[in-house]
Amino acid sequence: MLTIIMETRNNEAELAQTLSALVAGAVEGLVSDVIILDHASRDGSSRVADAAGARFCTSWDMKDIVRSARGDWLLLLEPGARPAGRWIDDIAEYMSLSKVPARFSPSRLHRRPFFKRVVTRAAPLELGFLVSRQQATAIAKSGMQLNDFATGRAVRRLGSELVPAWVAIGNRPGADDIR
Repeated sequence: MLTIIMETRNNEAELAQTLSALVAGAVEGLVSDVIILDHASRDGSSRVADAAGARFCTSWDMKDIVRSARGDWLLLLEPGARPAGRWIDDIAEYMSLSKVPARFSPSRLHRRPFFKRVVTRAAPLELGFLVSRQQATAIAKSGMQLNDFATGRAVRRLGSELVPAWVAIGNRPGADDIR
């Protein structure tokens, strides 16, 4: 089973896009729960999370969040990111065969502009971050953000692609977000 965790700040539309893309994973029995960590949103993010059955946290300790996850694996995503292709099968197979963290493959249809790829690094969660709860528990510290889990970690690539969050609603890399 898999727990999805996202941080949000006024990302109502992007959050809705990601949650709707994850429905298939819940129907197939892969996604057990979704946790939304909110940074003082003033939009309808809490209503979107509630409608999707996600846990919406306005204050948290990252160690407690990781411990409370129902899944044996955690998938950290940015609001607006959407797994594509055979992501359910790929993740299920990966979780059963591996213990090393992983990221999705970059979307071939949605690449960052050439100049952005050359000059700036991708956000730590641009391709998601799949990590076992056991490893996340060892990494988790109070005051930590989700980006900190993925920064500087050796990972493998999943076969499935992820449509990055900056594609959602016409966002661009570097827009006002949590990175």
